[in-house]
Amino acid sequence: MAIIIDLDVMLAKRKMKSSELANAIGITPQNLSVLKAGRAKAIRFSTLDAICQHLDCQPGDLLRYDTQDHNEL
Repeated sequence: MAIIIDLDVMLAKRKMKSSELANAIGITPQNLSVLKAGRAKAIRFSTLDAICQHLDCQPGDLLRYDTQDHNEL
């Protein structure tokens, strides 16, 4: 997929565990794991908003576009 999820990087910068974030924003640890691993097909804006608010970051800190990955399709 051409969209890369850098949630694990931001969690490491904030010294926070995935389970802590999941509990703080009200989603299951399994759903956060799917998002973190890049296996999610979609993300709700409300979830993205909650993640950004809790980690004090911008959506661009969590999501990036990889043109090389896209060209391999």
